[in-house]
Amino acid sequence: MEDLRKENALLKEQLDMSATLNLRLMARNEELSQKVEELARKVEELARELSKNSSNSHKPPSSDGLGSGRSHRRKKRRSGRKRGGQPGHKGHHRALLPPEQVNQIKDLFPKFCEFCQQVPPQTPDPDPIVHQVVDLLENGSRYVVEYRRHQVRCTCGAWVTASEEGVPTSSFGPHLASTVCMLTGVYHMSRRQVVQILKELFGISISLGSVSNLEGRMTTALASASEEALAHVEKSKLKNVDETSWIRDAARCSAWVFACMTATVFRIAPDGRRSTLRKLLRRSRGVLVSDRATVFLYWSMGRRQICWSHLLRSYVGFSQRAGPAGALGQELVEYSEQVLHYWRCYQSGKLSRARFVQWTTAVRKAMKPCLERAARAGIPEVSGSCENMLEHWSAMWTFVNVPGVEPTNNHAERELRRLVLWRKRCFGTQSERGDRYVERIMTVAHTMRKQGGQVLDFLCQSLVAMQQERSAPSLLAAA
Repeated sequence: MEDLRKENALLKEQLDMSATLNLRLMARNEELSQKVEELARKVEELARELSKNSSNSHKPPSSDGLGSGRSHRRKKRRSGRKRGGQPGHKGHHRALLPPEQVNQIKDLFPKFCEFCQQVPPQTPDPDPIVHQVVDLLENGSRYVVEYRRHQVRCTCGAWVTASEEGVPTSSFGPHLASTVCMLTGVYHMSRRQVVQILKELFGISISLGSVSNLEGRMTTALASASEEALAHVEKSKLKNVDETSWIRDAARCSAWVFACMTATVFRIAPDGRRSTLRKLLRRSRGVLVSDRATVFLYWSMGRRQICWSHLLRSYVGFSQRAGPAGALGQELVEYSEQVLHYWRCYQSGKLSRARFVQWTTAVRKAMKPCLERAARAGIPEVSGSCENMLEHWSAMWTFVNVPGVEPTNNHAERELRRLVLWRKRCFGTQSERGDRYVERIMTVAHTMRKQGGQVLDFLCQSLVAMQQERSAPSLLAAA
């Protein structure tokens, strides 16, 4: 009986302890349930915020994100028709300016009669065929030239009309066309803004369609200069390459920049694949400065330089994590900042070349074991990245061994920023011709500024050369 009483007391004690533990677990369960409900409300609230766009909130269209401008709209069935005015559409034509606004008149008479092969008399026609060309002078004033094609009666009795030879096909002169393309393609103004500026500042009326047509003419005129710049970059001993997203008719594309010290080339491609890059950059010569993207793996590691700005940002991300990842990241940040500090000292002349190589070699020997420890640590999103950096190890130090190579890809990123700002303003292009205009006008503008030349003058010379069927001017005459 005594043993039973002791066992009963022990069971009661265990039951009391279980009841106490059960109460604690119930309280803890209630606390966790409340936290789950609170987190669920936060997740729901954040999901609502993420789903907001310009169609269901006060947000502007620019906040919808790249390529999402039409994702929330009802898709329309394509009609299969081309853009622009359709057959039967009432066309709009430029009205002729009154005679008092014309600065110069050029009378054109037929040079010979098609019937008798004689020179007809130059008798003015009271109702000639008139074509007016509006242009801008260097001082910014408007200048209008009126071409009058006269129809005269030959001595043989036949009526003969002056030919179109010598009459420009466009209603806008090369300087005005270059100014329009300068505003849209270099300063990235909208076509509506350009139309308004020309009207208010110069008194020139121009339609949106005419602005687009002038851009098309300029695209053709700059084809040779764009290819010349690309060939120059391909031959250069050092080239910086970077890529960003681009939008064509709501479809995501890729925009590439290839830059050297004397030229910059832009190209818009359907995608950012390695095969596409190899078609764009056909000659794999010289040292390539880029990030660690897999698209560049076809380039020899011995002729590559990995951007240390990208590496430093990755290391800073590691250092902001808890546990071993944070400690390893902080150590890598210190090594990177030390390398970049030595580079700045070398650039400013505070370090000799020999001392710079010696000091960076010491950091290199200390940094590699740290990366190897991080690669073996098995830390998600850290070890794999560090293992990839070890695969690019030789390409991280090309700037130490090859004079003239910089440790960062800031050159290409600065060149590409202008294109990114243009994309944010205009939301990309609508056709392949628009892509060609963007890449060619940007290539000419950035390269000409590196050459120290005038962009507007080069655009005007290119248009004049195309109109006169002469060879296009060289973009790299001073290179």
